[in-house]
Amino acid sequence: MNVDNLKENIEIVLRKIENAALRSGRKFQEIKLIAVSKNVEPERINLAYELGLRDFGENRVQELLKKYDAVRREINFHMIGHLQTNKVKYLVDKIRSIHSVDSIKLAREIDKRFGEKNKTIDALIEVHTAKEESKFGLKPDNLEQFLSEAQNLKNIKFIGLMTIGTLTDDEKEIRRCFSTLRKLRDDYSHFKSENIDLRELSMGMTSDFEIAIEEGSTIVRIGTAIFGERKN
Repeated sequence: MNVDNLKENIEIVLRKIENAALRSGRKFQEIKLIAVSKNVEPERINLAYELGLRDFGENRVQELLKKYDAVRREINFHMIGHLQTNKVKYLVDKIRSIHSVDSIKLAREIDKRFGEKNKTIDALIEVHTAKEESKFGLKPDNLEQFLSEAQNLKNIKFIGLMTIGTLTDDEKEIRRCFSTLRKLRDDYSHFKSENIDLRELSMGMTSDFEIAIEEGSTIVRIGTAIFGERKN
């Protein structure tokens, strides 16, 4: 993919974000775009930065670490994929946020590892709203207990919720996934402490980000629409 193709893809995505925001009665500036750079080489990530993108999402810790020293220091990396507790220690000082906290065990490990370096990290709680059982995330019924146990952590700040929509052509089902997360965020918006303020909704990818924005998403994670098809 050359620079012109990448520039055109970014412009199309930004235009779609703006239009979806307008349809939902919001402003373009209220939506954060995270470009998913899984299997994208550092050179193209740097090129995307030159074209105006600042935030990039990685799914695997090992891949993020390989790229880290090869990309511009101004780039913000976000961990958006499933995160194992034994990999947390490698992320300190390298990422801006974690979108996939799906257990109190993982939350405590993040708190411990970042605390060891006197750092704090923004995080989102992943909630399972899709029909596929293979997807990760807390069950909605377990969110209250998670928040109760997480409110005493000092080095991880929970700023919102994240979900992955059902992979289907059924728009009604996709909307259900996203509206479920929005309702959970609204239901628990009163649950605030020094480290909990659930204001963000990270939902929506290439196939469904416009629907996600219409349903209240504040952060979209888009890869293929920007960088094209990639190997898994």
